[in-house]
Amino acid sequence: MLAGASISAFSTAWVYWDFSDWKAFGTGGTPPTWQGYWRMTKLRLLCAFSNDNLRDPSPLNKDKKSKSFLPSPLPVRQTPRPKMLARTMPQRQEPEPLDSTIRARLHDIPKKFVESRSDVLVLDLSKTEGRSTDAIYAKPSLPGRDASAKDRILGDEIAHVHPSENSLHVWLSEADAAEVTAKGWGERFPLGALGMCHAGWVMVYAPKSDADVDVIERIVKAGVAFLTGEIV
Repeated sequence: MLAGASISAFSTAWVYWDFSDWKAFGTGGTPPTWQGYWRMTKLRLLCAFSNDNLRDPSPLNKDKKSKSFLPSPLPVRQTPRPKMLARTMPQRQEPEPLDSTIRARLHDIPKKFVESRSDVLVLDLSKTEGRSTDAIYAKPSLPGRDASAKDRILGDEIAHVHPSENSLHVWLSEADAAEVTAKGWGERFPLGALGMCHAGWVMVYAPKSDADVDVIERIVKAGVAFLTGEIV
């Protein structure tokens, strides 16, 4: 009986700690409430029991019908993949030190791209991140938008950068999402893996160098082309 009470007390304390830690780090687009926490925890368990390796590109573009919008294949990322935080939502890597000039260049990508193509792009707060960071959006109903770029959750959002640890989420064609994952630049999104949003919504790892930002810009440009049919 005492053992049962001790286990119950420990479990309750751990849940309160986990909830507080989740809120303190930032919850992404999930409301920072107990309801949001239990929703995130349910998804966390679903992903854990699915035994799906999000770094495996093979579930993407199985029918080979998806088009690539990358002008050329990506290089293989030369540094190891980062360690990921345990929670499914928000999808984040462990924060790593980043030179301030590289960070500034990375976080300027949304503004820079929108200013260069304001005819097809819009800068606004990210709906998928709970309006906590800037995002690139495609203008609605563009004639050049790929027919497969439709999703109830993502809407017209193309990409955003996470202020907490400098990773990104980018909406790509499945062909390009597979390329990003296979070459070590990112991994699949848990909700995409569960069939709850477009499978091309991927996490791109934080850069370590200016050369990494060059590649990240190529990836975001592919996302822009996928949703607009235009080149940045």
